Amino acid sequence: MELTSAPLHNAQVSWSGLLLTVFLLTCWNSPTTAKVTVEAVPPHVAEGQNVLLLVHNLPAEVRAFYWYKGETVVDSNEIARFLISSSTNKTGPAYSGREMIYPNGSLLFQNVTQNDTGVYMLNMIMENFDYESASVQFRVHPPLPKPNITTNNSNPMEGDDSVALMCEPKTQNTTYLWRINGQSLSEDDRLKQSEGNRTLTLLSVLRTDIGPYVCQTRNQVSTSQSDPFTLNITYGPDAPIISPSNIYFHSRTNLSLSCHTDSNPPAQYSWFVNGDLQSSSQELFIPNINTNNSGSYTCLVYNSVTGLNKNTIKNITVLEPVTLPFIQVINTTFKELDSVFMTCYSNNTGISISWLFNGQSLRITDRMKLSQNNSTLTIDPVRREDSGDYQCEVSNPVSSKKSDPIQLNIIPDLTQGTAVLSGGAIASIVVGAVAGMTLIAVLAYFLYFRKTGRSGPL
Repeated sequence: MELTSAPLHNAQVSWSGLLLTVFLLTCWNSPTTAKVTVEAVPPHVAEGQNVLLLVHNLPAEVRAFYWYKGETVVDSNEIARFLISSSTNKTGPAYSGREMIYPNGSLLFQNVTQNDTGVYMLNMIMENFDYESASVQFRVHPPLPKPNITTNNSNPMEGDDSVALMCEPKTQNTTYLWRINGQSLSEDDRLKQSEGNRTLTLLSVLRTDIGPYVCQTRNQVSTSQSDPFTLNITYGPDAPIISPSNIYFHSRTNLSLSCHTDSNPPAQYSWFVNGDLQSSSQELFIPNINTNNSGSYTCLVYNSVTGLNKNTIKNITVLEPVTLPFIQVINTTFKELDSVFMTCYSNNTGISISWLFNGQSLRITDRMKLSQNNSTLTIDPVRREDSGDYQCEVSNPVSSKKSDPIQLNIIPDLTQGTAVLSGGAIASIVVGAVAGMTLIAVLAYFLYFRKTGRSGPL
């Protein structure tokens, strides 16, 4: 069938086709003596796309172009021919309705299929009726289907099981790539790839291997990616944690304890108090506790899938608040250098005692001493700077109280102002004092006799 236009079908030429024609005419090879070659653009193409068999180094003396499918030039393999003198073309037995021939000899394949893969021959008749030919080939690849990830173990157990992830389906000439948590995968002692990387094996899975995993497939013409896949790894329970961390509690308050563990599936919780089951929930609540609620509190956690259990024990003490202490001292006024003993009394047991001076924590000096339980404070010797207010404070882990203040008054010892004299000085003073007293006695005797008019012994 003779055609008067370049396209080899009756459909209207699209705008993109016209642009391609303009491109081809613009790139028309100038006459040259170089060997004619044909380039497939692109040489690898996805099914349903277009391929251009582009002619290079086209000589000027060509009379006609003949295109054949395959490497054998026979009539049955002819796709189309183009006669330059009349600018007409004619289709052959191998024409599929999807080919378009251009005046420069190039051939466009549209909507290619895998059956189009192969070798194509361009045969040219020259002005002198000689023949020149060139061949080209291209490969059509099927579009990659969207892969999906399957596994041989849907509920692996941490530390015990291995898991194989398969990227399905298996396709020819395909590269398989794995990503975990958005990062490229690199092999290590627990991660192995096989079957051309289509299978990913995780040895001795850990809870951190949960994913998500993505499988990506590639060939020379397309790329496809699976939906994220997450492993359901069973693990635990870990040793439970009881909160709050306190072990001492105030009586006449509410006791509220919470237990937590990491486990998949979620663990079952049980509370035991002094060995007796108290509750089968994650929380334990006991209102208005007293000292009888002191004891051993155990949280037991159990994973029904792994069959494992763990427990944590907290020993709790419930305490009464301390009562007001008082200080006993024999006197509150002392002379300097005396010894002072103060004793702090409390009706409570299991308490700590500390001392305060003028509202501040007492700084113990080398003149002070505390008894073994800090209940008695001794100051020996006491000095004027020790005057002030003294308090004792008693406390247990849940409360504390301070005694009323006791004010100590330290008065100076006046005898301490006389200087210490040597033996010679003391002897001189004694002699002087005796001489002075003798002189006074003689003078008094003399005056007495003079007043009475009596003569003295002289």
